[in-house]
Amino acid sequence: MYTLGHSFVPAGIHAGGLRYHGDSPTLCLLYEEKLVEAVAYHQNPVFESAVLFARTEGIVPAPESAHALKCAVDEALKCREAGEEKTILFGLSGHGNFDLAAYDAYLAGELVDYEYPEEKVKKALEELPEIPAYS
Repeated sequence: MYTLGHSFVPAGIHAGGLRYHGDSPTLCLLYEEKLVEAVAYHQNPVFESAVLFARTEGIVPAPESAHALKCAVDEALKCREAGEEKTILFGLSGHGNFDLAAYDAYLAGELVDYEYPEEKVKKALEELPEIPAYS
């Protein structure tokens, strides 16, 4: 499992569900086997895609789902530029009805993109215990 340890305290960004310090073992294996890719986005482009989806589909997505939407929009734009047809699947895991304050901040231009300092990530990794690999 990829983790930053139990003492890791992430920044208070808009998507609380994305502030967990680790990833599920299944997801980690999929990533390790190169069956999935990891992509990170800043808050403002994520909300831009979420608003596009809400205006197009009539569903206000949760910020966590909006990250998947951002990736789906990026993939669709790549396909359009390449003249390629693809089926793009993403997970809409929740509505954003409890996240309207974050949408309000985005629409008011007050949502700030945040880059977690690399030195804090390194510090968290250094504090992890050494555990022998399992095979």
